Amino acid sequence: MTVYIILFRGVGGATQLPVKPLREALTAAGFKDVATYINSGNAVLSSRKSAASVTTDIAKITKKEFGFDKAIHVVTREEWRELIGNNPFPDAVAIPKFLHAAVLAGKPEKGKVEALRAFARVGEAIEIAGNVAYIHTPEGFGTSKLAEKFDKGIGVPNTARNWNTVVALATMADAIA
Repeated sequence: MTVYIILFRGVGGATQLPVKPLREALTAAGFKDVATYINSGNAVLSSRKSAASVTTDIAKITKKEFGFDKAIHVVTREEWRELIGNNPFPDAVAIPKFLHAAVLAGKPEKGKVEALRAFARVGEAIEIAGNVAYIHTPEGFGTSKLAEKFDKGIGVPNTARNWNTVVALATMADAIA
């Protein structure tokens, strides 16, 4: 069995994905060890299926059951451990709400990353490692021009989580035998 971390894009505000019914629907579909983390589009589960099959199956379930048709990013527990290990801002974890990891659906063009860096205030930074963008905004994500411009500016589909969520999902994934 492979342990997967499921990241639903764009949950919150007008787009809701109720966690208890989501857990029930995923369990009924045959996924094992299903757990959710806060009501903002995060789940952990295990399956014998490939990541592509898991993504397809979950997309069908969430569309049918909840009308959810936004992107779903599926990451293995091992990939999540790499995401944590590759963090280029180890000192930033001291205040985890100011460090975000964005899982990218593809490799961004170098020019896009450089253009985003132009929006960074003193002390802010963005680095790419593999298919993850790490964004450090020590004055706050919500007030950062870099963070504001990131989603469209990076040029590839993505979904971001703050470091508190990154660590919580790792802990949940590691709890699955």
